[in-house]
Amino acid sequence: MPEQYDSAVASELIERFDARPEMLLQILHAFAERFTHICEESILKLAAELNLSRAEVHGVVSFYHDFRREPAGKRVVRICQAEACQSMGSRELTAHAEKTLGIGLNATTADGETTLEPVYCLGNCACSPAMMVDGRVYGRVNNERFDTILDPAET
Repeated sequence: MPEQYDSAVASELIERFDARPEMLLQILHAFAERFTHICEESILKLAAELNLSRAEVHGVVSFYHDFRREPAGKRVVRICQAEACQSMGSRELTAHAEKTLGIGLNATTADGETTLEPVYCLGNCACSPAMMVDGRVYGRVNNERFDTILDPAET
């Protein structure tokens, strides 16, 4: 279960990787799993304990789509935006998702339930368009299937 950022817990996570700067990606994944996002305090803590600059840590956090700066919703929906999925309707699917959820990409619903994010290839090109919900990949998703997948009664 994700929890609020805690400096002592953050130090423990960093120490699991021997506070080695070359382990920054692995440490960031551990932070993301534990806290769901990488807050400013995390960036400063990592920079100090790994002897890196804040800019170095921030650069890695902002480069990889796996790391977010704000807490995610309870459910994370990612819709593929890569070429194969676009050619099979992911733009239309994304527009439907935004309208249905009432948010744009890289946003979370006001109730904190759902975060909608773009992703660039889920490795499911043969079954385009693809989306991922909480780590589970779905293929051949159209508007109706999207609604069914997100219906709490169906999950």
